[in-house]
Amino acid sequence: MPAQVGRPVYVRAATRIGVVHFGPGAFHRAHQAAYFDDLLAIDPDWAICAVSLHNPGVRDALQPQDGLYTLALLEETVRLRVVGAIREVLCAPQQRKAVMARLVDPQVRLVTLTITEKGYCLSGDGLDAAHPDIARDLVSPEQPISAIGWLVAGLRERRARRLSPYTVLSCDNLADNGGRLRRAVLDYARRIDRGLAAWIESEVSFPRSMVDSITPATDDALRTRVASALGVADAWPVQREPYSQWVVEDDFRHGRPPLERVGVVFSGEIAGYDRAKLRLLNGPHSALAYLGSLLGLDTVARAMRDPALAGFVERLMREDIVPTLALPAGFDAQAYVDAILSRFRNPAIRHLLSQIAWDGSQKIPVRLLGTIADALAAGHDIDRLCLPVAGWLHFVARQARSGEALVDPLQAPLLEAGRRATGDAAHDVETFLRLQPVFGALAGDARFVEALRGAYATLAPGDAAAVALALAAAQGPQP
Repeated sequence: MPAQVGRPVYVRAATRIGVVHFGPGAFHRAHQAAYFDDLLAIDPDWAICAVSLHNPGVRDALQPQDGLYTLALLEETVRLRVVGAIREVLCAPQQRKAVMARLVDPQVRLVTLTITEKGYCLSGDGLDAAHPDIARDLVSPEQPISAIGWLVAGLRERRARRLSPYTVLSCDNLADNGGRLRRAVLDYARRIDRGLAAWIESEVSFPRSMVDSITPATDDALRTRVASALGVADAWPVQREPYSQWVVEDDFRHGRPPLERVGVVFSGEIAGYDRAKLRLLNGPHSALAYLGSLLGLDTVARAMRDPALAGFVERLMREDIVPTLALPAGFDAQAYVDAILSRFRNPAIRHLLSQIAWDGSQKIPVRLLGTIADALAAGHDIDRLCLPVAGWLHFVARQARSGEALVDPLQAPLLEAGRRATGDAAHDVETFLRLQPVFGALAGDARFVEALRGAYATLAPGDAAAVALALAAAQGPQP
């Protein structure tokens, strides 16, 4: 291959499989597998057996390539590297014995998962015992089809063989992912074997984690680019932005990979990292989505090329959001803001504002309203924080007036409120604030209501000219 293409710097044949991973989709292969690829140059005991729970597509693509694939790091000049961390690829429905053999292999000390929230078969904070996959596994636990069923089947067999259990690490973007997975596993185990459940409760750890890296789907353009650069075909390359973050709770019982040597942060304050990401990354993302859409912009990178909008977002982060956060020990908030702003400006990532704008009724409360509530409690000004919330209201009203789609679980009441909007700030804000699932107790806080009315009026009538003037005014005097 060309010299500029990165490749494994270790002898693959000398590595040993120490990790079983359920759900080897694009994010795992672009994120965790890349960390393990770096680690194998230091410690050969942590190669990966990748297991698909349903579809053989990943296995069928990677097996003829010996598990090798290309990772493209998207920036102005795209960088390519070949990742060799995946030594084995299996499809659980078709290779049950092989999957179980890996789960009971004493060399395997870690099982990781990226199966999306749906794959955990949760209901509220616990297991959904009525889920078809769980109901079926409870009848035939020795032939599991769900991720929970496989985890428990492997642990049951290890207990029977008097082997130490593996650590179970969720890598999905799910609040309290380790805690929720632990509760689901224990609930399932109690239904089939209370002794096994007691053993899991005392012996098995389920660390919490936080992951972050934008990973666009593989497309034909990537396949063509990779084939041209490598001189060989790759059936399933993956791509992501250069930035990557992985924070893991340091709760491993029977040995853990020394991932801190390749950039992973081990911390007991995962909730603090989650909160920082939610408020400093996702909150400004929503601000860009709604204010940028009203300006007629289409992507995050293009929105960041608007000086007024970019300046507003940066000031929002540094002066309004950071002061409200209880940050983990050693967390450099300003460096984190710098990294986020660089990510937002990356021209190689085409992140559509229209997509970020989806599901505002679910996103706004956790991304922005929580910050506003904390700022009010601390006696801070909230005028700038209210501008993106008002932008969302104008965005909804615009969609309602134009008859365009609004992707949101509260679509009907939102569009009704949007259709009733007259342009009068007091009337329109009062109408939207009746959406109790969104605004909760803040709807009764006079300080918030006044600030939101002011922001809404500043943006009226919600066209590009009004938004541009509002952003200029929101900058105010520089400190």
